[in-house]
Amino acid sequence: MANHKSALKRIRRNEAVRLRNKYQHKTMRNALRKLRLEEDKQAALAQLPTVISMIDRLAKRNIIHNNKASNLKSKLTKAVASL
Repeated sequence: MANHKSALKRIRRNEAVRLRNKYQHKTMRNALRKLRLEEDKQAALAQLPTVISMIDRLAKRNIIHNNKASNLKSKLTKAVASL
C-alpha cells in the first residue's frame, strides 16, 4: 500500500480517470455499432459527423491511438458512402 499522501491521491485519481476513459471508449464503440448497422443513407450521413468528432476527441486525449482513429474514420466514411 502507498505510504505517501500524494501516492494515495494518485491511486484515487487513476481510478477516476480509468473509469472515465472506459465510459468514453464504450460510448464510442456503441456509436460505431449503431452507425454500422444503419441502413438509411441520410440517417447515416447525419450520424457520421458526431461519430467522427467523438473519435477525434478520444484520439486527442490518447484514449485511442491516432492511427486507430484514422482507420476507423476512413472505414466509416467508406461504409456510409457505399450505402
